[in-house]
Amino acid sequence: MRATVPAFDYYAPDTIPELLNLLGRLDSPSLIAGGTDFIPAARLKGFRPANVVSLRNLGKELSYVTIKDGLVRIGALTKIIDAQRSELVCTRAPCLHEALSQIGSVQIRNRATIGGNLCNASPAADSAPPLLVLNASVETIRQGTGRTIPLKDFFLGPGKTALEKAEVLKEVAFRPQEGGSSFEKLGRTNGEDISVASAAVLLKISGSKISEGRIALGSVAPMPMRALQAEKMLSGKEPSAALLDSVASMASDEAVPVTDVRATAEYRKSAVKALVRSAFARALERARGG
Repeated sequence: MRATVPAFDYYAPDTIPELLNLLGRLDSPSLIAGGTDFIPAARLKGFRPANVVSLRNLGKELSYVTIKDGLVRIGALTKIIDAQRSELVCTRAPCLHEALSQIGSVQIRNRATIGGNLCNASPAADSAPPLLVLNASVETIRQGTGRTIPLKDFFLGPGKTALEKAEVLKEVAFRPQEGGSSFEKLGRTNGEDISVASAAVLLKISGSKISEGRIALGSVAPMPMRALQAEKMLSGKEPSAALLDSVASMASDEAVPVTDVRATAEYRKSAVKALVRSAFARALERARGG
């Protein structure tokens, strides 16, 4: 039986200084951006916030896609659909564009934000694998200071991030990609579904050989992950069917999935092989100029 949404105190600050002051004095505040996960969490997962802080009034300050100091920067409150349609994302990070295009429905993408997708810290967060292969970092703000956290260090576990008390995600940033990239996702249905498994691949080619390869996986570990051992097999190698077989198998071995209502652990490991193969092939074609 579904629970009703509990009563809570609600705040909607108008400025970032007001937000940071509020977070500093509230007891266990829960932030919402697009709010697409709030009602399901409250009704189905036992989420019981005492203080809810909405970021709805801060869009003018934290919603943007731009390039500055050589980095593509996406504000935390940027709607998924706005980032998806951004020319910067389409041309400088194709794998991220592909991932954002597969998050939920059009209605969800018009509400959900890039910051919310990351801060929920779901193992199935579709934006995470492409951002991991882009070597992205997140910029945070808190009273009097802020810091930069590599995305690989941002996720600590399901629903857990490196954000500290009264600290807020400001933006995610990454260098425009070199080479070719691709993102592949497997869900139980076509589109609008949480991924059973996902994979992002980025390849750089020098002459006939791979100078660098990065692989990231989603939904197959407690948090989005880089397949580091599989990556080590790529550097300095010429692409071949045998190499791809070995790399896909290694990525599958690195995955530590669970069995849940969406798939078994064994099925997810098999899916990783297929997804890495597909993403690798498209990334390679793009790296070669296709």
